[in-house]
Amino acid sequence: MKQVLTALFSILLFTANAQTADEIVQKNIQSMGGLELLSNITTYKITGNVTGNGVDMPLTTQVINGKSFRTDIDVMGQSIVMVYHNGAGWTINPFTGATEATDITGAQLYDLKSQAGLVSNLMDYKNRGHQLELQGTEEVEGVKTYKLRLTAKEDGRVFTYFISQTDFTVVKSVTKREIQGQEIDVENYFSNYKVTDGVKFAFSRSQKVEGQVLQEMHIEKVELNIPLDEAIFKK
Repeated sequence: MKQVLTALFSILLFTANAQTADEIVQKNIQSMGGLELLSNITTYKITGNVTGNGVDMPLTTQVINGKSFRTDIDVMGQSIVMVYHNGAGWTINPFTGATEATDITGAQLYDLKSQAGLVSNLMDYKNRGHQLELQGTEEVEGVKTYKLRLTAKEDGRVFTYFISQTDFTVVKSVTKREIQGQEIDVENYFSNYKVTDGVKFAFSRSQKVEGQVLQEMHIEKVELNIPLDEAIFKK
């Protein structure tokens, strides 16, 4: 009888955690603008700058919501381009020898795909077949958060999200990436949330590895539902 009760309690606890995780996601969706509004945005454009190694670099990101993503970074007069379009990706990066459009595959392609829309993998985890579990609570830079672990259907990659207990925005996300042949936890921090036409964006973002800041991004302007030429996403 004791074993039966223990098993039953475990099942009930698991169910409660799953329901709680889903409730947190739903509140995150509402905080960011609501699923209907996020889904009905056709295009958006972000302008700002990225700072890395003491260099300030202008950045432009253009997105056809749910379909295409393109980022252009101006580095000392040269352009780094990263594009996702209809399941494929390519890049131009003269600093790595890729002076012409070069295919992107694997984890980097998955990362670009996840940025090609306002409805994130976390928001749409059920429809995309991802697994999600609540792993308790944790304080992140003074903010009390819920800790959610998402396992991606496509390749089994694990993403950990830290959701504010106050306004249900994403404060931090963590995933492993291969850097110089080693798997390392990459931490992304999100802050300075502002609303543009009902949609909330993190205007300040930073990326850290082992506590060291790799780069910081600051958004200056967000434009929604503007004309974009689909040709800019084609290789």
